[in-house]
Amino acid sequence: MKEITYVTGNWAKVASAKQILEPLGFKINNVKMDTIEIQADNMEEVAKFSAKYASEKLKTNVLKNDSGLVIPALNGFPGPYTHYVDDTLGEDGILKLMEGIEDRYAYFVEALAYCELGKEPIVIVAKTEGTIDTKKSGEYGWSWDFIFIPKGQTKTMANFKDEDRWNLWDNTAYLKLAEYLNNEEKH
Repeated sequence: MKEITYVTGNWAKVASAKQILEPLGFKINNVKMDTIEIQADNMEEVAKFSAKYASEKLKTNVLKNDSGLVIPALNGFPGPYTHYVDDTLGEDGILKLMEGIEDRYAYFVEALAYCELGKEPIVIVAKTEGTIDTKKSGEYGWSWDFIFIPKGQTKTMANFKDEDRWNLWDNTAYLKLAEYLNNEEKH
């Protein structure tokens, strides 16, 4: 079984990676450590920098993730500043900003950066599309789950238990990562 060191303090990211990658033959090890998060205009650059930093510090191959909520009607806000906006404005603040806006389309970008020790990271992106509701609802999850309705659904993410909610995310980045690692092993 091939091992992947996932550098994150987010238990949900680890659980998601395990659910997808372990049946494909990858063991997920979790390391919690502070990494430098640069200020950048996209999640890909943030994940890439953090992965390189963590790989050099831990002296091993690592997986790092950066994700963000993108609302085109707000010019892509909050984007790479999603965590900060969650801590400061929260869901209520986003709902206030969205008052009177008809185009409620939004999506989450999840940028997975895999860095082999001594090499430049590769970045694989997944995009979960949906809309921003006009009010908070649900009892599961956290943060944006209370206002984000995934494409094809009529209720916010927070209305789905963990095991169901994880299946609503676009997990293709993890599958592409497994494909990449398997191809690398063949070469």
